[in-house]
Amino acid sequence: MSVTTFAEPRHAPDWLILSIACVAQFMVVLDVSIVNVALPRMGHNLHFSLTSAQWIINAYVLTFAGFLLLGGRAADLFGRRRVYLAGILIFTLASVGAGFAATGSQMIAIRAVQGFGGAILSPATLTIIVTTFHGPRLPKAIGAWSAVAGAGGAVGGLLGGLLTGWASWRWVFFINVPFGIIAFVVASRYLREMRNKDATVKLDITGSVLVTGGLASLIYGVVHTTTSSWTSSSTIDWLCGGVILLVSFIFWEAKVASHPLVPFRIFRSRSLSTANGVMFLVGGAFFAMWYFLTFYFQHVLRYGPIKAGFAFLPMAIAIIIGAQISSRLIAKAGVRPLLQIGATLATLGFLWISLMGPESSYFGDILAPCFLCAFAMGLLFAPLAMAATSEVDRADAGLASGVLNTARQVGGSLSLAILGTVAADRTASVIGHVSNASALVSGYQRVFQISAAVTFVALLATFALPRLTGRAVVTISPVEAT
Repeated sequence: MSVTTFAEPRHAPDWLILSIACVAQFMVVLDVSIVNVALPRMGHNLHFSLTSAQWIINAYVLTFAGFLLLGGRAADLFGRRRVYLAGILIFTLASVGAGFAATGSQMIAIRAVQGFGGAILSPATLTIIVTTFHGPRLPKAIGAWSAVAGAGGAVGGLLGGLLTGWASWRWVFFINVPFGIIAFVVASRYLREMRNKDATVKLDITGSVLVTGGLASLIYGVVHTTTSSWTSSSTIDWLCGGVILLVSFIFWEAKVASHPLVPFRIFRSRSLSTANGVMFLVGGAFFAMWYFLTFYFQHVLRYGPIKAGFAFLPMAIAIIIGAQISSRLIAKAGVRPLLQIGATLATLGFLWISLMGPESSYFGDILAPCFLCAFAMGLLFAPLAMAATSEVDRADAGLASGVLNTARQVGGSLSLAILGTVAADRTASVIGHVSNASALVSGYQRVFQISAAVTFVALLATFALPRLTGRAVVTISPVEAT
């Protein structure tokens, strides 16, 4: 089956193809974190309560996570170029809409659309890389992609602070527009189409709706415990509804769907299954780190948006350094040792951060452990991407990348909901005995202690990973370029 394109793309050098993939991935990841620093002003202008403001983030992350698998399969079925262009278009237009949102309900709805666009776009970026680069060039390309993806989380805090302080919170969305336009034009001009020529063009919409609804219901139930107890009927209803939908998703995929969103055969790869488990754990820990550090900087240390944004800059640098070191060592050290080193450093870093206090100084107490955690993040993501894609057919590269990204986003969503509740409960339990700042910090300390335990579990999980090196080659399946 041939693919219709806008025009015959021109030959492009590898660096340009890598840039096309990295720019889009950076935009998608950036939009998870760039909102954090702007949340206080955004919530005030749109009349969000402290609890409901979380849904500015959750609407994006949940839709993103729920439809990532659909996006990964779409890249395999319809072709990387077509899906990339569709995703960047939806994402950019939704960014415009979010920037002009006038009410809270409008913002949440548009953020959900933006998450859908990101879910289509993100798997296509990794598919572009694994179908373009081969041999020793692949680990380096994945390293660059991982560095950009990881740095997006940290740079988001800096950029969000600058835009909110110097202009308006609306510019945290408008900033996507020029980059989206440039990426669309360059990709339509230079990106060649590739797809599985034997693929049957059919998408599992039912599966996507079930998994997205299940995750949303489950996470809403957890967040709901900030106002109602875990044993209240409303909380139990939301949690049970989420479990029922997720169980229905598994049954649908395994028994009913003719073209399942997640063919369970892909999990026969021990490398992919283990990589997803580790990503679920470390992704959740790091996602929570950005969120709670943002509030620590602004609510405890009393930083303004610009100063809080600059506080994240060293972490972005640490991620880039870690990712570059990781991509260069994969071929020599192998995937598993790098993951074990990264998980160990992350565990130590989170334990170190948990020693923070209301009177801690940024340079004396906070910078070093945060830098260590961010460096560990950079070390982890490249070998995780390599492990997830090394044993799958190239025709399933989009699906594999979608599953990996889903593990990261679902881990992040659940961790934010659960750890947010833990922090709030801990703060409420000590608020009458210590100052407000000390009560807040007590909640944050508990969050980072749990994050250390989570990354330690991830360290143990890495021992289940088969021994892989950067020389592991993705099996080539029939694809056609048009």
